Amino acid sequence: MPDSYKTLREEAFEANLEIPLRGLAIYTWGNVSALDSARGVFAIKPSGVEYDRLSAAMMVVVDLEGKVVEGGLSPSSDTETHRVLYREFAGGGLAGITHTHSPYAAGFAQAARPVPVFGTTHADYGAEPVPCTGYMSEEAVKNNYERETGNLIVETFKKQKRNFSDMPMVLVAGHGPFTWGKNAAQSVYHAAILEEICKMALFTLTLAPGAKPLPNHIVRKHWERKHGPGAYYGQK
Repeated sequence: MPDSYKTLREEAFEANLEIPLRGLAIYTWGNVSALDSARGVFAIKPSGVEYDRLSAAMMVVVDLEGKVVEGGLSPSSDTETHRVLYREFAGGGLAGITHTHSPYAAGFAQAARPVPVFGTTHADYGAEPVPCTGYMSEEAVKNNYERETGNLIVETFKKQKRNFSDMPMVLVAGHGPFTWGKNAAQSVYHAAILEEICKMALFTLTLAPGAKPLPNHIVRKHWERKHGPGAYYGQK
């Protein structure tokens, strides 16, 4: 029988291989999914399989109701978080999600603190601090932990009046980072960017514990030269 999700599986597979390549996780500490919004399904890494054992055929295809529609392995334990984000952030072009335990980003998550905009590198990718959720309640943990992780991220963006398209990354307190993008590859790209931003921020705070955020007029300049109506960064 032909594999009707072959392209989607391959996209998810190739993006998952970027996790160890970019030094974002070891062993099985991360996962990427790729969404086909037209068919309402996403392909995601199987649970507990190390990256050097993966193949495109192993990727598990899940629908937006949480049902496995194709694949012989169990999907990632974080599948419910991905599903919530795809459903709740629908309509903004989000079609790829990455979750890792990359050390610098996880360090900020474990400190339960957002990442201030200390420099222009951060401002190029987000004109605001990278948000960090609060800790999940005991009741939510007992309910459906992975689904509630997704709900916590969505709630944080709503409370802080954040636009998930302008800020494609978040830290979950005590846990680690989630990032997203227009496809699976871009979601991993944002995970790598977030790790570097957190690394730079830690160096900044180590050298200058009382460091102040970058002045807003510089932040806006760097954000808008890449993303504003008159953006001029890169080739046309």
